[in-house]
Amino acid sequence: MKKLSIRLKITIWFTATLIIVVLFAFVAVFAGSHRNLRKNMQDRLIEIVNDNADEIDYYCDTDDIEEMLEDDDYDHLIPYGQGYLDIDEDFLTWENDVHVSLYSGHSGLIYGENPINAIISDLDFVDSKTRQIWADSTWYYIFDRKLVFDGSDELWIRGVMSEEQGDRQLSGMIQIALILLPLLVVLASVGGYLIARRALNPIQKISWTARQIGDGNDLTRRIDLGEGDDELHQLAAAFNEMFDHLEQSFEQERQFTSDVSHELRTPMAVITAQCEYTLEQERTTEEYEEALRVIRRQGRKMTKLINHMLDFARLEMRSGKYTDEILDMAELVNTICQDMKLIREHNISLEYQAETVMFSGNRELLSRLLTNLVSNAYRYGKENGHIFVNLQQKESALILSVKDDGIGIAKDEQEKIFHRFYQTESSRGGEGTGLGLAMAYEIVRYYNGTIGVESAPGEGSTFTVRLPLE
Repeated sequence: MKKLSIRLKITIWFTATLIIVVLFAFVAVFAGSHRNLRKNMQDRLIEIVNDNADEIDYYCDTDDIEEMLEDDDYDHLIPYGQGYLDIDEDFLTWENDVHVSLYSGHSGLIYGENPINAIISDLDFVDSKTRQIWADSTWYYIFDRKLVFDGSDELWIRGVMSEEQGDRQLSGMIQIALILLPLLVVLASVGGYLIARRALNPIQKISWTARQIGDGNDLTRRIDLGEGDDELHQLAAAFNEMFDHLEQSFEQERQFTSDVSHELRTPMAVITAQCEYTLEQERTTEEYEEALRVIRRQGRKMTKLINHMLDFARLEMRSGKYTDEILDMAELVNTICQDMKLIREHNISLEYQAETVMFSGNRELLSRLLTNLVSNAYRYGKENGHIFVNLQQKESALILSVKDDGIGIAKDEQEKIFHRFYQTESSRGGEGTGLGLAMAYEIVRYYNGTIGVESAPGEGSTFTVRLPLE
C-alpha cells in the first residue's frame, strides 16, 4: 500500500479541520440566526400593532360626528356602540407578513384580517404580551393591544404572524450556506494543497540533491533554493555547509592516502632494492652489514612515520584519552628548552623566557606542541642562527611564540604548512615526515586555540600559539 505524501496528509488534515470548523460555525450561525429571527419577528409584530393602534379614533359626540360628516373628514367609519370608529387609511390589515384586526370585547371581529380567526376565536385577549400558539399545523405569534375610549366598550387590536415567515428566511440562509460553505471548503482545500506543495518543493529539491550526491558520489553538488531566509532556506544552507565539510574531509582523506602511499613507497622501494642487490651474489661481511644498516635506517623511518600517523589520527579523531592536569607552563617550557638547547644543530642557539602561567592540559600533548615548533625552527634555521621562545599571559589567554631567523616561508606556502605531509620546496629531501606542524595545529585545535605564522623568505619565521585559559 502506497503511503500518503506529506503534502497530501497536510491537505487532508487541513480539510478535515476546516470541515469541523465550518460545521461548528454553521450550527452556531443557524442557532444564532434562528433566535435573532424569532426576536425580530416578535419586535416587528409589536411595532406594527402599536402603529395601527394610533390610527383608530372613536367619536360618540353628536356635534363631532355631524361636523366630521359635513367636512368628509374620515377614512373608514364603522358604527360602534353610541358612536363611530374612524379607522385611518394608514391602518394596514396586512404588512410584512403580519395580519392585524380590530376586535370588540363582546361582538368579536370588527375590522381587518386574521387567517386563524376561527381557530382562536375563543382565545382570551391579554394586553401587551406576545404569545406563541399552535394552530393549523403551524406556530403563530400573537400580540394584543387594548384600546380605551370614553363612551365605548372594550376594544382590542390583535396582530398575528406565522413562524413560517421566519422559517422561509432561515431556509434561504441555509440554502445559501449549503452552497457557499462546501465551495469554501473545496477552494480552501485546493489552495491549501497548492500552498503545501509549494512549501514542500524545497524539501523535495533537498532530497533530490542528497540522492544525487549519494548515487553519483559527487560532493560538488549543492542545494540551490534561490533567495530566501525562511526555515527551509536555512536548512538548505546547513546541508550545503555540511556538504562543504564532507567534500573537504574526503579531499583531505584522499590526499592523506596519497601522501601516506608516497611516503611509504620510498623506504619500501629502498629496502626492496637493497635486498635484491645484496642477494644477487655473495657479498663480504662489510657489504652485508652496510645493507642491514640501510634496511634498519629505512625501517626506523617507516616506524617513525607510522607512529606519527597513529598519534595524529588519535588526536584528529579525538579517540585518545588525554588526562588534563593543572600545569605550570613556565616550568614546562623551561624544562623542554633546557633539553633542546643541547642540540645546537647548525650551531643554532636557543634562548627562552617564560612567565608563570597556569594551564589545564595534558603534559604530553603540550610538550609535543613546543617540541615540534622548536624542532621545526632548528630544521630550517641558518648556520649560527638564533631561536627565541617566549611564554606570557595576555588577558585570558596563554601566548606561546617560537621565533627564528632561518630561511623563512614564502607567502603562498604559509597556509599550507599546517597540512599533513606538506613540506616546502626548501625542505624536501630532509628527514622530516611533514607531520610536525600538522600535529601542532591539531593539538592547538584540541584546546580550542589558534596558531599562526608570520614569515618572509630569508628573514625567519615566528609561530604564535594562543590558548584560552577559560
